[in-house]
Amino acid sequence: MEGKGSILIILFVLYSQSFLCSSQDFDFFYFVQQWPASYCDTRRSCCYPTTGKPNEDFSIHGLWPNYNNGKWPQNCDTTSSLDISQISDLKKRMEKDWVTLACPSGDGMKFWGHEWEKHGTCTSLDEHTYFESALDLKNKANLLQHLKHAGIQPGNFFTMESMKRAIKEGVGYEAYIECNVDTQGNHQIYQVYMCVDKSAKNFIDCPILPRGRGCGSRVEFPSLSHHSGSSHEL
Repeated sequence: MEGKGSILIILFVLYSQSFLCSSQDFDFFYFVQQWPASYCDTRRSCCYPTTGKPNEDFSIHGLWPNYNNGKWPQNCDTTSSLDISQISDLKKRMEKDWVTLACPSGDGMKFWGHEWEKHGTCTSLDEHTYFESALDLKNKANLLQHLKHAGIQPGNFFTMESMKRAIKEGVGYEAYIECNVDTQGNHQIYQVYMCVDKSAKNFIDCPILPRGRGCGSRVEFPSLSHHSGSSHEL
């Protein structure tokens, strides 16, 4: 019986290691940025972070490993939680470029912890590399500047075609744009998905497009300046 017990333990360990390896054997990343004004301009509304009103710029939502078949791994290591000491040198950048807008107001720690535990643990990247890679990808994409260069400024309506074209000409790769609906029922640009290789360094053509809320042919690009308040619920 003792021998059988040892064999079962060995098999369990091998199975666990196999699961961890397979959970990290994904095909590509979705790098997702959201437009804060569109997050806030819904019936749900939003709360500014405790660090104050965010800049009118795209903010990181996450860096999500995915499979080519449309599925994705998640929560691959339940023993791993966010260790802020590992990313202390990135905290200022994250407060600026990876903001939390959920209510009640927060400092970002809960949001970042969720992204690491759900998505980061399913990659081969350590905590610091995971977050730094996402921050660097935001700078590399530079979405707002590409849109502005094409004459697409917050506070107006534009065609989806013009927005997609501006991003593709600027970044070099096609983006998937997800919309939501404002309090007046207008479709507005909400999130932009770009595909990234497994190194988390280079944009690529998307092997498969995500499933999200579609957009009309003409969408709103709302301005955050139309919202008042600081770190209180709008």
